[in-house]
Amino acid sequence: MSTDFDAIVVGAGSVGLACGYALARQGHSVAVLERERRVGAGISSRNSEVIHAGLHYPPGSLKARFCVDGRRLLYEFLDRHNLAFNKCGKLIVATQDSELAALDALAARGEANGVEGVTRLDAAQALALEPALRTVGALHSAESGVFDAHGFMDALVGEIEAHGGVVVLNSPFLGATPSASQVEVRIGGDDPSTVTTRRLILSGGLQAQDMAGLVQGFPADRIPTLHYGKGSYFALTGHAPFQRLIYPPPIPGALGIHYRRDLGGQARFGPDLEFVDAPDYVVDPARVRYFEDYVRRFWPGLPDGALTPDYAGIRPKLHGPGEPRPDFVIDDTTQPGVIALFGIESPGLTGSLAIGEHVAGLARL
Repeated sequence: MSTDFDAIVVGAGSVGLACGYALARQGHSVAVLERERRVGAGISSRNSEVIHAGLHYPPGSLKARFCVDGRRLLYEFLDRHNLAFNKCGKLIVATQDSELAALDALAARGEANGVEGVTRLDAAQALALEPALRTVGALHSAESGVFDAHGFMDALVGEIEAHGGVVVLNSPFLGATPSASQVEVRIGGDDPSTVTTRRLILSGGLQAQDMAGLVQGFPADRIPTLHYGKGSYFALTGHAPFQRLIYPPPIPGALGIHYRRDLGGQARFGPDLEFVDAPDYVVDPARVRYFEDYVRRFWPGLPDGALTPDYAGIRPKLHGPGEPRPDFVIDDTTQPGVIALFGIESPGLTGSLAIGEHVAGLARL
């Protein structure tokens, strides 16, 4: 039975677009649907735009694999498309002796994950790179960096279209009915329609669970519980104090408040982790005291009053407070013709191209 498309991807964030790119590049007819009026309007636009090397994720996990492979693919893609990035490197710093063991564990994890360019530094070596630091030791990750995430997503749109695919904005996903040979997809927006596809890929970020619930026959017990992990950012008024990314050892459930200087030279700190009941993008100015205390652990020179509320993002977490961080969930077995992605938070942006290639392989078109 013929269908309108070989594959329909729901969600035009970095991961959804990367899935569409991988499928279109294989010669398949692809449509990427986005309910908003621009691509990357969700979690892909409210993050740190950091390229992670792959130190933080358990060996053998999807997160580790996609981060390392995706980072390599991402640098090549950015270079080939003349997109802005800065492979500035990252220092993960211990500010007290009790944190040194965490650096050793990260170094071992990075080695197990095949991460290149990781060097253990003593305090003097770290201060030689970043004199404003307070540290008793650090890891240097040479492959870490920052990039233009929006330029990246725009380039993915161009690639999809160049390979005969389409990205359709203002087209909310209303539901789907799978059968043995195809999936019928209902689309809303200014011009509602019903189309058919051989494969349906749900890459909805914060809406992933809701989307799966709109697929007829998708069992509720196969839809992981969503937890909203809010992360706030504060911008620094004044000169950026470090050239490299500065990270603390990871905290339970997240990587911890870190420093970055974006491509325009603006310094920011964040995100923290605050579990909330519903998406909320307002940065509470009162959190500045917590940020100041946290940042001064590794940068004692932070001036009083130099941090101002900037923006917040929400991460689609599959764990709640005090629970261990699970791996990504990519479900291609529950419903015929449907691939559902759940909990694609960090390092989803870094790993997006690798995730796309993985999904294209699962589609078996």
